[in-house]
Amino acid sequence: MQRVLEARVVVDGETVGAIGRPGLAVLVGVTHGDTHDQARALAAKLHTLRILDSEKSCADVDAPLLVVSQFTLYADTGKGRRPSWNAAAPAGIAEPLVDAVIAELRARGATVASGRFGAHMHLHLLNDGPVTLVIDIEPPSV
Repeated sequence: MQRVLEARVVVDGETVGAIGRPGLAVLVGVTHGDTHDQARALAAKLHTLRILDSEKSCADVDAPLLVVSQFTLYADTGKGRRPSWNAAAPAGIAEPLVDAVIAELRARGATVASGRFGAHMHLHLLNDGPVTLVIDIEPPSV
């Protein structure tokens, strides 16, 4: 996630999601075995993380979030010159979990814009800080 002053995602020349005031741009990667519980936990963390000005969260100041699916977060560049995408979950697993993050954020009262799953997207953002964090929600231990 990145703290931004504004952000928008464009598909085929059309803006499909945008936030026009300070908030978060969130790139969500899904791997095999990720669960709806992790999606809900991620949404809660994103909504309440005190990362905005004056140590406020999106929940504190009603800051918007732009959520974009990003399978390339799971690229493996350990061998050769071509990344492997084997760690990224297939669309049938990933899309419902990205949708679950968005739905949970909205259920919490957040203003959420999003990209278009599976599309070639152009993300335009004005990073604030810059502040960029990786949030990895581990599966619950048994």
